[in-house]
Amino acid sequence: MTTVAHKGETFALWITGLPASGKSAVSAALSRQLVARGIQTVILESDVLRKEFSSHPTYDPHDREDFYGSMAFIGKVLTDLGIAVIFDATANKRAYRERARTKIPRFLEIYVDAPLEVCIQRDPKGIYRRALEGQSQHVPGLQTEYEPPLHPDIVIHGDRENPDLGAKRVMEVLEARQFIGAKPPH
Repeated sequence: MTTVAHKGETFALWITGLPASGKSAVSAALSRQLVARGIQTVILESDVLRKEFSSHPTYDPHDREDFYGSMAFIGKVLTDLGIAVIFDATANKRAYRERARTKIPRFLEIYVDAPLEVCIQRDPKGIYRRALEGQSQHVPGLQTEYEPPLHPDIVIHGDRENPDLGAKRVMEVLEARQFIGAKPPH
C-alpha cells in the first residue's frame, strides 16, 4: 500500500554532484527504499525533464537558471500534493538548489562526491568525451564551475560507496529528522 502524506508532511531530497558521480544510482536506490516503506515518491531527473522542456537546450547560465527554477516549482507542487520528491540533478550552482530549499520546508541536500577523474572515466552518457572533443561547452567540472554544497545534509562518496548503502544512510537521516517514521520491526 502506498501512502500519500498530508500537505506539509512530505519532503524533497536534492541529489547533487558532478555528472557521472552516481546521483542516478543513489536516486534509484532511495526511491526503491521509500516505496518499500509505502511512501509515494517521484524522481525528477534533470536529463529527462530537460528533453521535455526544450528540444535544444543550450545549458548556458540563462537556460540553467530557467530550468532549475522550473524544477524547483514542480518539486514544490508535488510536495504540496503529498508526494516525496527526489531531484536527480547536478544543479551546478548552489543558488539553484537553495531556490528549491526556500520553496520546500522539509528539504535535504545530498552530495554525491566523486573525483572528476572518476566521473570522466565512467562517463556513461558521453558528456565528458563530447566536452573534451569540443562538442560541448558547458559541462560542470570542466568548462563550467560546479559549486559543491557548503553544508550538505549527507555526503555519499560516489567513487567508493555502494548506492544502496548510501541510500540507507539517507533513510536513517529521514527517520532521525522525523521526515518518515521509524522502520517497523520484522
